[in-house]
Amino acid sequence: MSVNEVDGIAFTLGPGIPGCLSVCGNAARSLAAALNKPLVGVHHMQAHALTPLLTSPPAERPQFPFLTLLVSGGHTLLLLASSRTSFRILATSLDESIGNAYDKVARLLAVPFAGTAAGAALERYCASALGAGDDADVPEVRMPRPMRGRLAFSYTGLHSTVERFLDTRRGALDERARLGLARSFQKAAVAQLEEKLVLGMRLCRRQDVRVRALVVSGGVASNQYLRERLRVCLDTESPDERIPLDFPPPSLCTDNAVMIAWASMERFLSGDTDDYSIESRPKWSLEELEGPSASETSLEPDREV
Repeated sequence: MSVNEVDGIAFTLGPGIPGCLSVCGNAARSLAAALNKPLVGVHHMQAHALTPLLTSPPAERPQFPFLTLLVSGGHTLLLLASSRTSFRILATSLDESIGNAYDKVARLLAVPFAGTAAGAALERYCASALGAGDDADVPEVRMPRPMRGRLAFSYTGLHSTVERFLDTRRGALDERARLGLARSFQKAAVAQLEEKLVLGMRLCRRQDVRVRALVVSGGVASNQYLRERLRVCLDTESPDERIPLDFPPPSLCTDNAVMIAWASMERFLSGDTDDYSIESRPKWSLEELEGPSASETSLEPDREV
């Protein structure tokens, strides 16, 4: 297929780093104008949230309304998705993302990550064993529980705790203590996701919104420990109804062109395209996507958790 045969040009309109969005937008606008093709700008986080609607078998596709956890190096969000264009932000990070915290801790612990992401290397290190019979003696380090009882994420305190722990020991840790510190961080990082998920589910339940699935995407969604813990969390919170848990394939958990193309399809097919002069949107809330196709499902403000 040649570039002249494509039906349209889709690109990331926002949110994100202004310089990167500018390069992407300029290329997309110029190409669409030169080829006289329709243009659609896509919300980056909407594309992550909708990926399972493409990758899951028809009988297993998540049904609206569903909850979405977007966990990456740039974002930590818990959303209620009522349609392809209607999202309610239930919780977001007050400081840094879970993915950024994973990367920082991996570097603090000097986990080897040649050829892979630092966060993924930390996950593998946490799953490693010291040797026969030794794992039972791996110490656990006490970690903070920031924003406990609140629908908000905070990860700065976790990697700061790791940093202070290392500073007090001047970085001198044996392998058992080092592994214990890594595992303690991962347990606390994922436990925060579990707690906010439970709070979000209870908020939906109080307002008569039936959550029909949990979709998890973003680079951290590839973490196997996270996947196992979220399954346990859902089963514990909803023992009478097994809530489907959906992850895109690992190759589509991180940023990719497939998700942008998929998220643009409905607008292309309906003729809802953008002008060639459209500007990038570095700051753009998912809640601003609300359109005529949005579902009736919504949540009222609720401070009780």
